[in-house]
Amino acid sequence: MADQANNQQAMDIGPPTNICHVAHVTYDRFDGFLGLPSEFEPDVPKKAPSASATVFGVSTESMQLSYDSRGNCVPIILSLLQRRLYDQGGLKVEGIFRITGDNSEEEFVREELNKGVVPEGIDVHCLSGLIKAWFRELPRGILDSLPSEQVMQCESEEDFVKVVRLLPQAEASLLNWAVNLMADIVEHEDVNKMTTRNLALVFAPNMSKMADPLTALMYAVQVMHLLKNLTEKTLRERKVASSQIVPCDDSEADVEECNQEEEEKGVDDVNKEEEIIKVEDEVKPSNGLDFDKEKREKT
Repeated sequence: MADQANNQQAMDIGPPTNICHVAHVTYDRFDGFLGLPSEFEPDVPKKAPSASATVFGVSTESMQLSYDSRGNCVPIILSLLQRRLYDQGGLKVEGIFRITGDNSEEEFVREELNKGVVPEGIDVHCLSGLIKAWFRELPRGILDSLPSEQVMQCESEEDFVKVVRLLPQAEASLLNWAVNLMADIVEHEDVNKMTTRNLALVFAPNMSKMADPLTALMYAVQVMHLLKNLTEKTLRERKVASSQIVPCDDSEADVEECNQEEEEKGVDDVNKEEEIIKVEDEVKPSNGLDFDKEKREKT
């Protein structure tokens, strides 16, 4: 018995010794691990994309947001999907946003997106399908806050522009993000075969929710016109903006060279005008009157 007692005493774990406080780590659902030693940071995602367990079917109020290049405040998950879609050449893939992806692949990607990760090598049609699904599965459609009667009465681009100004800031940012995404795609329609109408047609059912199927169908047609008009307006504005860009750089040497070219161009234009006038004088039929002579006599 004495030997057993001694063995048990020898096996008892004593209190810790040489304790050193290295770091105090806490976890926040939005900001991830706080105070984590730098050597562990690559293995742990810094920020969760959503305060919920999923990034689909939840309000944007519970999601991590970021600003895109156009100032739209949108969920990070949308920006990640968009960047990956562009990086993989999705803008130039025929039928993008019209052709559906593989369901089994989509389920896998959804699980990864909930962790804030977009897997490598995913089919672009799967990526575009998930963007549409994100809008479709929102608790409330981004256009549902608009008076449906007012939307149905819109007949022109001006009417649609006026009515979307009634959107709250969060929904307005999401709509603007989606419209610019569609404009990016239409700029390559000669390759991807997706016109403004085609894209508006596939996006419209994902932008609003209505209980009555017949009403929902009629409203979706009007939403299609809304998206089509806004996308065409965005494309025109881009074209105007690009045409106003001055090719000269800001450096003094380039500005001087540019000014010199403009002056030479102006001289050439004057010379061309004089040549045109000279040619006109030569081919002018004679009527027996010397107008230049009359002018000289008057002076």
